[in-house]
Amino acid sequence: MHKECTETAEWLLNRTKICPVLAIICGSGLGGLADKLEESVTFNYEDIPRFPTSTVPGHAGKLIFGRLMGHDCVCMQGRFHFYEGYSIHTVSYPVRVFSLLGVKTLIVTNAAGGLNASYNVGDIMIIKDHINMPGFSGQNPLCGPNDERFGVRFPCMSDAYDSELKSKLRGAAEAMGVAHFIREGVYCMLAGPSYETIAECKLLQKLGADAVGMSTVPEVLVARHCGLRVLGLSLITNKVITDYDSEEKANHEEVLRTTQRQTKLTDVNYV
Repeated sequence: MHKECTETAEWLLNRTKICPVLAIICGSGLGGLADKLEESVTFNYEDIPRFPTSTVPGHAGKLIFGRLMGHDCVCMQGRFHFYEGYSIHTVSYPVRVFSLLGVKTLIVTNAAGGLNASYNVGDIMIIKDHINMPGFSGQNPLCGPNDERFGVRFPCMSDAYDSELKSKLRGAAEAMGVAHFIREGVYCMLAGPSYETIAECKLLQKLGADAVGMSTVPEVLVARHCGLRVLGLSLITNKVITDYDSEEKANHEEVLRTTQRQTKLTDVNYV
């Protein structure tokens, strides 16, 4: 894995003058942040050696290098998912590449369903912790031989989400006047691609999860294994269904509509 990641990293560094210290992974419909990068250089995923490709609507499949508020940055317009048929190791491959590029901080964003009854569609949840459901069945990107050049065999995850970064984000939200829809809670990852049953939603609520999605956790695990600081954000795009008499149905089109609407109402990509 280290050899392959090094080949990918060197290929990228040979084609851009940007040396990123910050990496951002954009969730469904949230790729607009990349448009704010200055002096940008764009690579299509299919052109990057050993890189997977995105197959899901709302994931453009582009890796963009540039400068964001004076900082060298790399931004993924679209991520990879376990449900696309990729291994859990492949899903998190870009994060290992980022660590070899010199990245020190990773920001992960996603579109998620609201499990917490107090959350509203359009809220942004700062991820304070996660529940790794696929990990319970052995699907962990850190399984297999450990390469000490990346990190230790048994990395700690009680501090997976950086407290200082969370505090800075809350301060930025206050300064921008958007603190009223900032939440903080626990994100639960399921494998997908099917949405949750009502019984599953009720179970996740009892486990203490505030939002649910199908991504993010593998990237966070690998980032922490590589020593990166992590900030995680979930845009609540729908409220999960817990009433058997409800005629509402979760769907991906609703997720994309909500992300588009919220990025117009507030500069959520900038946050």
